[in-house]
Amino acid sequence: MSKVDSRTELEHLVKARYPIIYVNSTEEMRVEHSLELIRDNLNARASSPRKLLHWSITEGFTGDEEFTDLRDPIKALDFIIRYEDSALFALRDFHPYLKDPVVVRRLRDCHRAFKDSEHRKNVLLLSGKLSVPAELEKETAVIDFDLPQRSELGALIREFSTAYQLTHDEEALDRFTEAALGLTYDEASFVLSKSLIRHRDFDIDTLLSEKKAIIRKSGLLEFYETNEKFGEVGGLRVLKEWLIKRKGAFTQQARDFGLPVPKGILLIGIPGCGKSLTAKAVGALWQMPLLRLDVGKVFSGLVGSSEQNIRKVIATAEAVAPAILWLDELEKGFSGVQSSGQSDAGTTARVFGSFITWLQEKSSAVFVIATANDVSMLPPELLRKGRFDEIFFVDLPSEEERRDIYEIHLKKKQRPMERFDIDALARAAKGFSGAEIEQAVVAALYDAFFDGDDIDTPRILNASDEVIPLSRTMKEKIDDLRDWAAARARSASGLPIGPREEEVEGEAEGPSAERRSVPAGFRDLEL
Repeated sequence: MSKVDSRTELEHLVKARYPIIYVNSTEEMRVEHSLELIRDNLNARASSPRKLLHWSITEGFTGDEEFTDLRDPIKALDFIIRYEDSALFALRDFHPYLKDPVVVRRLRDCHRAFKDSEHRKNVLLLSGKLSVPAELEKETAVIDFDLPQRSELGALIREFSTAYQLTHDEEALDRFTEAALGLTYDEASFVLSKSLIRHRDFDIDTLLSEKKAIIRKSGLLEFYETNEKFGEVGGLRVLKEWLIKRKGAFTQQARDFGLPVPKGILLIGIPGCGKSLTAKAVGALWQMPLLRLDVGKVFSGLVGSSEQNIRKVIATAEAVAPAILWLDELEKGFSGVQSSGQSDAGTTARVFGSFITWLQEKSSAVFVIATANDVSMLPPELLRKGRFDEIFFVDLPSEEERRDIYEIHLKKKQRPMERFDIDALARAAKGFSGAEIEQAVVAALYDAFFDGDDIDTPRILNASDEVIPLSRTMKEKIDDLRDWAAARARSASGLPIGPREEEVEGEAEGPSAERRSVPAGFRDLEL
């Protein structure tokens, strides 16, 4: 079943005679324009016309009739109850007055009065902030008014193009429309105007920069700009092949072929082995916007705000689709689900429930990449089949993968490969993660710069000697993680999940424990 658009949903609620409808949107004028269309549509089929009246604390009632002296919210509700005609009453920015128990009681009186009235009346609370008192929860229908869809923004862009006599083909206009997705109608109008003033034409970079600023301004999502290339991810052969095969899966051609929209992947594994790097690189590979969500920012101290925040995140991500939604270290954001009822009155559980329901049911082209280091902290519901397309386990790199990682980092530092013994470096980095290999290269660069020289194999080997890898300090935890993943996840590299062939309990063939006890600068002293 296809998703009903916001205007149609609002019309259905009005027709069904819901007495109190809370419309959550910052686009007041756009919502009111939709109400005018709904009124006209209803009046075209009704014997008695229905009026539309707007109320605000500054203007009183305006619209089809004017009562500008009724600015007090309680008097306004009294007027609505006594009003002897069918009407829609749109109350602007009414949420601050819902803290007044008299206002709440009078709204409940509206609910009772409308049920027994022969006139068709609806109260619509228009606000950019969702705040429904507990007393009104069962008597209020809530609708989150969607951001403008592709067709709406496309029509706006064509209007600008015609008005300013711009010459663009349909393909170019579609690109501009896609760049504007995620903006409100007013935001899109302003940025199109700015683009015309600055460039005398539409400019995609100007549109995208505005969208990035607006998404960041929300404080929940970050429009993540990445310069990472997919080729800069070392190893992880199976994961990379899986992602490359789904590069074109968001096109209409894929829908016509019968392919479903990919939902997302969960990357579980050892810290520093490329999970976050992969998320950054996928955005560049697929040429799709990468939105990073800090789950901790979703949770607010105000009652009801956290639930509103997750709805806002989902709505924004879907508005800019096709897009990638990246949730880093997911377990930290949802670790308190099990005890949520005692610790935070169930807020975490409700937010988590909204998120996993969306994961399961979503049909929009939002690909979710979630990463986690500690699987024991993840709620079991998240790992159920259907939430993600695949769960990948990212293990420590093998010797061959370490060779690739060294080559990637040395090429990024613009050093010729023939200067280094890559095989020796890969062997010496047994048990190292990708991040630890990078740190060894960086440490060698610092040493070489201090000595007025350049890096070479001995310097990197010396820097590697100083690294105590996680494979030693967290050996028991890594073993537990591998045991869990062996039967529940797919290997990202294609190798069997478990200790690498060169990993040995106790000493490894690389830097020995005894050698580590003496700092590098104090070895081979002339005694």
